[in-house]
Amino acid sequence: MKNVIEACSVNNAKLVFFDNIYLYAPEKLNPITEEHPINPKSKKGKVRAAIVQMLWDAVKKEKIKAVIARSADFYGPSIKGTSMLTEIVFKPLSEGKRSSWLGGTKYKHSYTYTVDAGRAVALLGNTSDAFGQTWHLPTAPDPFAGKEWIEAIAKMLGTTPKYLVLNKFFVRVIGLFVPIMKEMVEMMYQYDQDYVFNSDKFEKRFDFKPTSYNDGIKEIVKTDYQK
Repeated sequence: MKNVIEACSVNNAKLVFFDNIYLYAPEKLNPITEEHPINPKSKKGKVRAAIVQMLWDAVKKEKIKAVIARSADFYGPSIKGTSMLTEIVFKPLSEGKRSSWLGGTKYKHSYTYTVDAGRAVALLGNTSDAFGQTWHLPTAPDPFAGKEWIEAIAKMLGTTPKYLVLNKFFVRVIGLFVPIMKEMVEMMYQYDQDYVFNSDKFEKRFDFKPTSYNDGIKEIVKTDYQK
């Protein structure tokens, strides 16, 4: 971040920083708005908080102009290897195998659709009065609970919604073979309660309607799993 800030300053370039919610306090993640308290407990969250503070310090000193585009966990077409939902639900179900879910399947969990996120980041970067603020990227409201995500994806794939619920021990073991899972142990709190991401601020400002979860799943299946 130090190098990025310096590069933007030297080249008089505006910075659009794509961020996640790791820096937020882990309690009461329903709803998650831009005003959610910053009080991370995880190592990753503390790093994120420090990076964001560096960014705003630079803005305050008028060294750069910046805007933060913050996303929930994400899902979308053609992002294999980088999305939890892809790796533990879409991929195994598409192969006729059993999918997995972290924590409890009864809790709601928001996902930001990558196509929406890309459009939104472009809008923010080209809107002068958006700078100097944090914006939650457009994310469909009323997310599925874990079990509902699995059932909806299985239905679109035309397969049986088989799944295994993973606790911290299982996540550690799987992490030995699946790198993305190794990083999830300290983030399990996001799956032990409702995780509902709110993007009202962005939607109202830009008159933007996020892609529905059913439409997002349908497009992913069409793009990545239908031949």
